[in-house]
Amino acid sequence: MLVRNWMSRNVVTVEEDTSMQDATKLLKQHGIRMLPVVREGRLVGVVTDRDLKRASPSDATTLDVHELNYLISKIKVKSIMTKTPVSVPPDLTVEETAEVLLKHKISGVPVVDNGRVVGTITQTDIFRVLIALTGVGKRGIQIAVQIEDRPGSIKELADPIRRHGGRMVSILTSYDNVPEGERKVYIRM
Repeated sequence: MLVRNWMSRNVVTVEEDTSMQDATKLLKQHGIRMLPVVREGRLVGVVTDRDLKRASPSDATTLDVHELNYLISKIKVKSIMTKTPVSVPPDLTVEETAEVLLKHKISGVPVVDNGRVVGTITQTDIFRVLIALTGVGKRGIQIAVQIEDRPGSIKELADPIRRHGGRMVSILTSYDNVPEGERKVYIRM
């Protein structure tokens, strides 16, 4: 499962000289939390809703609204963006991308091919993958069984279900929190 098949392709980007005010409007208008920053179509940074909030004045300021809006309109994205953003290529797997997001404690990344932004992938996209993989959208029930980790053990578990007309939507396995030589098998029917 490659990023290219699950990423959002309609990417909203900004240039370095975009005002903080315009970037904030774009995030709200498109319901997104991250804007890749480009120069001549090439990724040079990322600005997030968190960056914009951090750069915004506090409520404790003595400036009036018009003064604040004027000052915010003068702040450019290049002064608050992350200049060395994490990105992923379109041929990376979704699972590897999830590891990247977790490792860097971020909620999304630009997808870059030859320096050009071709998409974004976020936690929401990864949740869509998880829902598709597990078959949870098809409802039914899920059973979890701890079995010996050896060739044929999953087939032995699945054969009686098939013989009795059971329809399996997904079979997932995990080695987490089980003794050595065993695995957990999750079957959604």
